[in-house]
This record gives sequence, C-alpha cells and structure tokens, in this order.
Amino acid sequence: MTIKRDREGVAAMTIRGRRVPGGYDPAAFEPFAVTVDLAVFTVRLGRLHVLLVERGEEPYRGDWALPGGFVRPRESAGQAARRELAEETGLLARTAGALHLEQLRTYSDPDRDPRMRVVSVAYAALVPDLPEPRGGGDAARAQWVEFGARGPLVFDHEHILADAYDRVGAKLEYTCLATAFCPPEFTLGELRQVYETIWGVALDRPNFRRKVLTTPGFVQALEGPPRRTGGRGKPAALYRAGPATTLHPPLLRPEGRNA
Repeated sequence: MTIKRDREGVAAMTIRGRRVPGGYDPAAFEPFAVTVDLAVFTVRLGRLHVLLVERGEEPYRGDWALPGGFVRPRESAGQAARRELAEETGLLARTAGALHLEQLRTYSDPDRDPRMRVVSVAYAALVPDLPEPRGGGDAARAQWVEFGARGPLVFDHEHILADAYDRVGAKLEYTCLATAFCPPEFTLGELRQVYETIWGVALDRPNFRRKVLTTPGFVQALEGPPRRTGGRGKPAALYRAGPATTLHPPLLRPEGRNA
C-alpha cells in the first residue's frame, strides 16, 4: 500500500494497484460475505409448493434450506441468484435465467450464519411449469415441497420464506399472474382455485366473479359451448387471459377467513 497526494493535495492510497482516494483504508473494517437465497413457489396438483434443497455440506449438512449461496467477486447478486438456482437444482441455465426473480429484502442479522458474518440478498418468485429439480453444487438433493409440510428450515430461512410468501400473495392482488397457472382455456372456478391455493383462504364465488369480470383486460370470454365442471350446477363459461398485466382496481384478499 502506498499513499500519495494529487495536485490539489488530497491524499490517496494505492492498494493492489488500484487508486483509492481520500485516505480510505479498507483494512479498518471487518470483512463479511454476501450470499443470495431464493424462495421459488409454484402450484402443483392444486397445492402451493416451494423449492427446497437438502444441504450436502456443513453447517447443517442433511437439513433442508432454500436454494442459494455466496456471491462471487465479479458478479452481481442477481447473477449469483440465477447461477445458484441452476447449480443447486439442476435447472438449465437458460431456464433459471428466464425466471422473473423479484428482490425481496436484505437479511443482515450478525448471527444468522454460524460460519462468519454473512449478509443475504433474498429473492422471491412464483412461476408455473418448472421441471422436477435435482441436487447439484453443495446441495445433496432438491425437490418441490408442499408449502408448510416441511420444517423448520436452517439459518433464518423460515423467516425469509414467510416474507416471500407474503410478497407473492400480494403480487396476486395487483397483477394478472394467476392466469399463468390456469390452462389456456379456463373457467372462473379454476381461476378462483389458484387464488384460494396461494392465499389459503376460501373466496366468495359471486363476489370473485364480479370482481374478475369488471376488471378491464383481466380475462376474455370465449365463444363456444361451456365446459361441464362435474358439479351440480350448469356448465361453466370458458375464458382466456386478457391483455392486462396489472389489476385496476386490485383484487384484494379477504382477511380473517381461512380455507
């Protein structure tokens, strides 16, 4: 390390060949690591599932966690998130790269990792039609697990998962994402089931129907015969996703009523 002054007399240090102005000394601060953690949800067989990995290394070898890992020196947190998702679950890099990962928040409790001080940038996603995962990297195996069916997770991943669940639930309130989990032609009952599955609440059918049909661009009615759904009522009309991407007004989830 060398210290020089520029033409204005301002001190600057050269550390490892790089000029650092203002006399700043990185060695005066305790180093820490940055990781990424991912909470990826999907709907499978009418149930909400989350992607989990079994840890193949210490600490917590053999326990279950969210996919994730350390950010490398020359990559962004977003790049690290997609790389770790591909490495730990066996998803193709192009599949992981195409996912819309929404940055959730930063978790920085000093004692969240027993190895060292680790700050984690967490991401959340709710996506349809992902393939079966397989373990890779430092994950012994990976699998889709019904939400709430396995726990507790290691580190502070239960906290991250709870925050991510709140985020994806809110996303359904103001976007048209729910239609992505329906077949190309669907009934309003099938659309309602997506909301009930992810929100974990029972929705009032007439009220849900009214809100969906009065929201501009949410769904489009299809011509042709209705589909018999197997219930006692009359056959249900068919719809497809409309051109809208956001909901105005939002479709708010009811409070205080459990499924």
